[in-house]
Amino acid sequence: MKNEPLNTTAIENFHKIVKSADLSNQKEIRIDITTAKQLSYTLGMLTARLHGKMEDFIVKQSSPTDEVIKVQVDGGNSW
Repeated sequence: MKNEPLNTTAIENFHKIVKSADLSNQKEIRIDITTAKQLSYTLGMLTARLHGKMEDFIVKQSSPTDEVIKVQVDGGNSW
């Protein structure tokens, strides 16, 4: 299953709003409900995708391998 690219515009716009408010020493920011819903949807998609990738990573790391590791002990005679 191939994931299509995430549209992170809502997150970028939120960062711009916060940065602007910080630079102008505002104590609060306000966003309309449409912007809030877009931000919520984007963050939900992002966290769901990251969770899925983490699950895949854990499964791949915990699956047994057929790799054979050979250890030869010679008592340090070949140093």
